[in-house]
Parts: sequence; C-alpha cells; structure tokens
Amino acid sequence: MQIESLAIKNYRCFREIELNNLHRFTIVVGANGSGKSYLFDVFSFLKDSLTQNVATAVARRGGYRELVSRGQVGPIEILVKFRESGGRLATYRLIVNQNGGRAVVERELLSYRRGQYGKPWHFVDFSRGEGQAITNESEYGSEGAVEQKVEYKLDDPSTLALKGLGQFREFKVASDFRSLIEKWHISDFHIADARPSAEVGYAEHLSTRGDNVAVVAQYLYENHPQQFKKVLRAMRQRIPGVSDVEVKPTEDGRLVLRFQDGSFRDPFIARYVSDGTVKMFAYLVLLYDPNPHPLLVVEEPENQLYPALMRELVEEFHEYARRGGQVFVATHSPDFLNGAELDEIRWLVKEDGFTKVRRASESELLQALIHEGDLPGSLWRQGVFDLPGLLWRHEEAEGAQPH
Repeated sequence: MQIESLAIKNYRCFREIELNNLHRFTIVVGANGSGKSYLFDVFSFLKDSLTQNVATAVARRGGYRELVSRGQVGPIEILVKFRESGGRLATYRLIVNQNGGRAVVERELLSYRRGQYGKPWHFVDFSRGEGQAITNESEYGSEGAVEQKVEYKLDDPSTLALKGLGQFREFKVASDFRSLIEKWHISDFHIADARPSAEVGYAEHLSTRGDNVAVVAQYLYENHPQQFKKVLRAMRQRIPGVSDVEVKPTEDGRLVLRFQDGSFRDPFIARYVSDGTVKMFAYLVLLYDPNPHPLLVVEEPENQLYPALMRELVEEFHEYARRGGQVFVATHSPDFLNGAELDEIRWLVKEDGFTKVRRASESELLQALIHEGDLPGSLWRQGVFDLPGLLWRHEEAEGAQPH
C-alpha cells in the first residue's frame, strides 16, 4: 500500500489542507506550533477509530469541541487516497460529526474507480451505523459487471464499518484496508522506556514506545537470524565503535542488551551506552522487521542522536521505503533534512491561525539554490524557507477540498 494523497478538513489547526503526490518517504518541517504533531495525530486518530470507535478516539483528544478547528462547527473530514497491492487507486473517506453530544460516523466510504473515467464502486458506504456493502467484489473490473449490494446495520453509530465488515473474508477490500491500518506503526519512542531490561516475554514487533526492544531482538536472533545479522551489520556501519550486539538473559529471567565496543574487552550493558546508540538500535530493529509495517510515522527521530548520525538514519529510512514501506517523518533537524530530496519535503506554515502545507520543490528559489549545490537543511537553518515573498508555483493548501 502507498498513500498518494491525504486531505483533512476541520481537524484542529487544519481547516482545509491537502497533501498530494506523496512519495514513499515524506519529511514534514515547520516551526513549533505549526501543526506537525497534529498532522501525525490524524494517522493515530484513524487507527484509534478502527481499533476502538470514533467516540473513543474523539474523547481521547479532549472531545469534539476540542478536536474540531477553532471557529468551525464541523464536520471533521479525512480522505485518504492509496494505491492498494493490486495497483488500483482506492479512496477512503471518513466524516465525523456529533449527535446528542457524542461523536458518530456521519459518512464512511471506501471505493475504487474503474479506469481513469469509470464510475467508482462503493465497496463500503455507511452513515451513522447503517449502509451498504458490495457482495460481488470478485467481479470488480470485469466487463459488464454490476454492483450487488446488501444493507447492513451496526450496533453503534460510532463504529467504523471497516471494523465490522473487515472481519469477514467475503469483504476482501474492507478486510485488506482494515488490516493495513491495524499494521501502521505510529512511533511514540521514549528512550527512558527502551533503556531498561525488558521483562521475559514474547514480542515479534517493536512497540510504539520502544520498551520491548530486548525481547524483539531476542525473537529476531532466534527466529530470523538473517534479519538480526542485517541489524548488526547496519549497527557496525552506522555507529562508530560498535562491533556486536548480543541479548543475554539475567539470573532473574530478564533480558538485557550488551553492546561490544571494539576498544574494550567486555561489552557494555545497554544502561551504560549512549542514548543515541540504544535509540539507533531500536530504529534498526523496527526497520528490519521480517514482517514490516506498511506505514511508519516517526516524530523528531533526531532526539538523543548525534547530528552525524542523521544522514545515516535518513539512508535507513530511504532503504525501508525502497523495500516497499512508506515513511512519514517530522523533524527540526537540518542535518536530517540534508539527506532528503527537495521533493520529499513538506513545509507547514501558520496563516490566520490555521495551517497550510507547501511542497518545498514548488519553490523556484529553493530549486535554484539546490541546483547550485546548497542542501535543504542548510537552507532551512538559514531561514530561506521563511523568506517573505517566496514564490510558489502552487499553493497545495489553498482551496483544497476533500471529495
């Protein structure tokens, strides 16, 4: 799956924005308060709405009035266009409103378009817990095929139809998209959680907070030795001095990470190595997962990392994207930006209290400076992105409307 565009309306500081022509690797920059965290929270909101329900997802964010854009009455609208595994362009649209003080699904629509101009098939079309789903999905794309729909009713108008219908194999489109969202990894990494020894347990994937890194490393070592070797090879390549990493059980049954420095005979337990070393190892465990996440969302990966490691981490994210994943990163680090292509950078700016999104490659000045040999991060550090009157060929945020 690859998300090709994302449109948001009436969600916190986003009164109306659209990010088009997204790459597999996208970097988001902007001043403090410009909306980077809120942009990434949209992914969390969709995942929370699916795994719980819309009412719970809204409540976790302070309620509907807190979530809807200031001065707006709603509804909140999120539209995702993505290229599914078969290469078809699909559209998922979610409209959230409130009814009797409780958030509900005003409209939920999942559709594919037949060819460039064909009428789309609405595989899922629900409003407030009632709607239709197509039962002859296998005939989609066949000449002369006509939609066959069945009416359904959910118990709760705040529950997504994807959650209900996606449990059944006959609704393959809904099931596949549900599975994709459930597998999104939205990082909330905390070095204080990743550093301590993990309790004995079993985990195949790194948690969002990184607190099970030792357990996952043990799983990779025992069940996917080739992937574990790739992690070690990347550590030796990216972190000067680190020649090996091992996972050792303690007498009380816990697991600890031990990092071997080529300059010393004895390895260092994770609690004695730098924050950056532990964090880089955790990111590599995530990036070399044998069953990779279709989408990684990472905010400020530069924290605790030495600036010289930024380019190394960018290269690892690029490799992950080339292997078929998709990565969104928010950063304040010029060193991180220096490893990116101009077309991969989106810039958030506040105007009249609301956020707009610009694509760095749409600036003719930035393009000219990059052509002359400047680096994106250096231009960001110098404030060139903020120059008054900077010319943009297109204003992505201007007049963007989910449809």
